[in-house]
Amino acid sequence: MKQTRFVKAGKVEVKDVPKPTIEKPDDVILHVVQACVCGSDLWSYRGLDDKEPNSLNNGHEAIGVVESVGSEITTVQPGDFVIAPFTHGCGHCAACRAGFDGNCQNHDDNFSSGYQSEYVRYQHANWALVKVPGKPEDYSQGMLNSFLTLSDVMATGFHAAKTANVQTGDTAVVIGDGAVGLCGVISAQLLGAKRIIAMSRHADRQAMAKEFGATDVIAERGDDAVAKVMELTNGAGADAVLECVGSDLSTNTALKIARPGAHIGRVGLPHGDVDYSLTFGKNIALSGGIASVTTYDKGRLLKAVLDGQINPGKVFTKSFNIDNVDAAYQAMANRETIKSVVTTE
Repeated sequence: MKQTRFVKAGKVEVKDVPKPTIEKPDDVILHVVQACVCGSDLWSYRGLDDKEPNSLNNGHEAIGVVESVGSEITTVQPGDFVIAPFTHGCGHCAACRAGFDGNCQNHDDNFSSGYQSEYVRYQHANWALVKVPGKPEDYSQGMLNSFLTLSDVMATGFHAAKTANVQTGDTAVVIGDGAVGLCGVISAQLLGAKRIIAMSRHADRQAMAKEFGATDVIAERGDDAVAKVMELTNGAGADAVLECVGSDLSTNTALKIARPGAHIGRVGLPHGDVDYSLTFGKNIALSGGIASVTTYDKGRLLKAVLDGQINPGKVFTKSFNIDNVDAAYQAMANRETIKSVVTTE
């Protein structure tokens, strides 16, 4: 089968490798219909993260059809069309029951990898996989793209909005204009925000943010961005802030623009120096982390996509066959696309 391998910084390529097989009773083998490239996949591609040459790709988002199942699998069967979340919750530990399946306490190997491939072995599959009605051929390409976002970025954007405690009538600020940030805009609107301020410096992403429900766009950064938010909110600050980048600049900006008593939902992988004293001085709640993908998909997001209430698949602005997977990476690295689809047919 075809599988993407990380060759070195700036290069991935397809190799022919053995098809995966069932290894444990709770395994499922999936025939991947579509995968994609995530912004986090670019860290090693750009040479910002150490990664072993000729190693497995970092891809962790996919939709596919069940090929075979382990002996303990009772929820899906061969032929089922499924979303493969990047997290692998069990559904019954304390974390999963509380709605934080991204932090499942029963699975040490809780995160996906290697999904830019024709087939994948999905571990701990019994509760984590999300069934989609019908077959892939029953849906338009746009719908397939939206289902694919439910494996990560739409659920992660929704996690930002939920942990930011977005309420009906709120003013919410979304920091970050990547796929997660844009899905955060969708999520803030879904949860009833009246005013949604998107921070973006790129015209194509600004336009998409507005299409998804942003009422205002701020192109400035740092202190200029803080001043702009304060101007737009008459000095009050935001009721909810969705931090979808993770840098010290974005997190410090979030802390400065949040009104006293506001919530910040943080889903950008944190790095850099942050002045956490502001959380105390302003009574700000800072929360967020790994998204509860299966919980959100089963509880709300899949239905919202099926009903046409949301259309997050628009974040995929270019599509590539797996044979051209390096071009998919390059297009994202060069900001020629917001997010790249990788097809296997």
